[in-house]
Amino acid sequence: MSVSTGAVPTATTTLSAIEQSKRLAAYTAVDKHILPEHKVIGIGSGSTVPYVVERIVAQGLELNKDRVFIPTGFQSKELIVMSNLNLGDIDQFPTIDVTIDGADEVDLDLNCIKGGGACHLREKVLAEAANTFIVVADYRKNAEYLGTNFTPGVPIEVVPFAYAQVLRKLHDVLGSPNATLRMAKAKAGPVVTDNSNFVIDAPFPREMMMDPSTILAKMKMLTGVVEVGLFCDMAQAAYFGNEDGSVTVKRKVESKVVEESILPS
Repeated sequence: MSVSTGAVPTATTTLSAIEQSKRLAAYTAVDKHILPEHKVIGIGSGSTVPYVVERIVAQGLELNKDRVFIPTGFQSKELIVMSNLNLGDIDQFPTIDVTIDGADEVDLDLNCIKGGGACHLREKVLAEAANTFIVVADYRKNAEYLGTNFTPGVPIEVVPFAYAQVLRKLHDVLGSPNATLRMAKAKAGPVVTDNSNFVIDAPFPREMMMDPSTILAKMKMLTGVVEVGLFCDMAQAAYFGNEDGSVTVKRKVESKVVEESILPS
């Protein structure tokens, strides 16, 4: 692992250690990857993304006036509009320069679990549309294997008509006997996505999570599954804010993942 010093901003407002780490990761990723030549930018979902938008706004009106920002869901759309940035749509801009998004967990190979916020279908569309896909998170999301710290399981978006059949297949065939339909917290009944679908959370044993691409392929074959919250071989880099003010960066160099630490200035 290499170590460098540089442009990791120090906290200037009172934030919890976790929030400071999220901001560090987001600021560093924006500084490294949202460059003046980038005009179409995908904005993901989750608790780290507000800091991404905050840093983009800080780049100034002159840079942002000719940019278009594509949201993955309601939260990121609101952030874009409230920040007076230009809102676009994937239909208008099917090719994106850079998408920056959060993650629920990232493994040694930059595979990710996403979908804790039930936006993983749209998040994957924007990730695949991007020339560069970057992940930002705090240190708790940095793991050796998926499912280490994020224990609810792999989020699976399903059409409501098929959820019971998909659950049965997960329980009896694919090796996730504890898969459950995600229930809403502030309403009666299940969580409903922006696409009017349900979400199943499917935990798998460690030995299966060591090969997430195989699990992904099997779940995608189930009739009624719309999308699976496993993002395999998609991210070019991941930025993790640490408690000590440093940022751990994992990035792909050819076929390998290289890790470095950026120290606070």
